[in-house]
Amino acid sequence: MATVELAACLPVLVLLVSAVLGAVAVVSAHVRAEDAAREAARAVARGDPAAAARLVRQTAAGARLSTSSGGADVTATVTTSVHPLGGLLPSFTVTERAVAAREPASTPAGAR
Repeated sequence: MATVELAACLPVLVLLVSAVLGAVAVVSAHVRAEDAAREAARAVARGDPAAAARLVRQTAAGARLSTSSGGADVTATVTTSVHPLGGLLPSFTVTERAVAAREPASTPAGAR
């Protein structure tokens, strides 16, 4: 009797564990994309878009970066796809956006 109960409950348990692992993967990708967007926005605000692209590659591998400027602000958007459990669960697209104030241009050393 215990074997029959185990056989009936095991698929439900496996499905539940898979769903939890998938949720952890999505939340982890969300945090990585958020960090990458924040760092990219700060780098572009400093005037270094090459560093922004490098930071996104390091923080969220496989993510896409797009930036835009509007007045005194810079917006960085990072988009990445998540394939939980190696594609066994449906894939998710995670998009995060961060805004940073553009830093003023530094003055030359001799000018005051």
